[in-house]
Amino acid sequence: MTVTATQAPSPYALTTRVWLLLILLGLIWGGSFFFARVAVAYVPPFTLVFLRLSLAALALHLYLRGRFGLYPALKRRWPEFALLGLINNALPHSLIFLGQTEIGAGLASVLNATTPVWTVLLANRLTADEKLSTRKIAGCLLGLLGTVILIGPSAFDRSQIPLWALLLPVGAAISYGFASIYGRRFRDLAPPVTATGQLTASCLMMLPVSLIVDQPWTLAMPPVGAVAAILALAWLATAFGYILFFRIIGLAGATNTSLVTLLVPPSALLLGTVFLAERISPAELAGMLVIGFGLVVLDGRALGYLSPRTRVTKPH
Repeated sequence: MTVTATQAPSPYALTTRVWLLLILLGLIWGGSFFFARVAVAYVPPFTLVFLRLSLAALALHLYLRGRFGLYPALKRRWPEFALLGLINNALPHSLIFLGQTEIGAGLASVLNATTPVWTVLLANRLTADEKLSTRKIAGCLLGLLGTVILIGPSAFDRSQIPLWALLLPVGAAISYGFASIYGRRFRDLAPPVTATGQLTASCLMMLPVSLIVDQPWTLAMPPVGAVAAILALAWLATAFGYILFFRIIGLAGATNTSLVTLLVPPSALLLGTVFLAERISPAELAGMLVIGFGLVVLDGRALGYLSPRTRVTKPH
């Protein structure tokens, strides 16, 4: 008798649909680092975070107009939305924007690409169905290696970078890791409701911080380019981006969703190539290939097709 050993399917699968959503979100968030770098030159970080979150929250409130049980959910679950808004919006956005006052968009995206590593480690500790595996570790490390190869040489060309500016985006990545796991508890809500709830809470948090620290009424009006960058951050990268984010969490789980941070740097490079006629160097191409292989390892399906099945044979 021949018995084929099979592994129980994971409740969270990287299906074709999930990959398409991840790629779309990676493209959107790939542009967010560029938009932030443009805007933060004219708007202080805390005020920029407040504008990003408040404009996005307003857009989502107008979009929903109370549908999907938005207001009962806000009233019933406001402490949960407040915590999610803190660790997924207010804290990481502030850390990244503060870091981007000293570092470029490329380096910030490299450091943010550590999010899957932190998510894998945290999910192993805090969840029962997303445990650590050799494949997950190998895939994340390959993704990080590819990201460093892709952007590393150009990102590290400055001789003097303050240590705090390097550590802040890493702290944001850890915060995002916690948020990816905590966000799983909102799977019973429509993704626009979750996005609106967290953005509403986080913009209320950032309002007093902006008023006290930046005193925005004393600032000069930013130029048109910076205003456009702020609107893109708020409406495209935040309002629409978080709807996609929570949709992917519900479909694929925290660890798989965190893979989007590995797609952000190559997405930014590809957008520059298509729209700005930037050339891709051999090192950048090699980095994207390594990232792609890391994603294949994390996906696991292609490797499963290549590896032989384990068979246990008994004599008849």
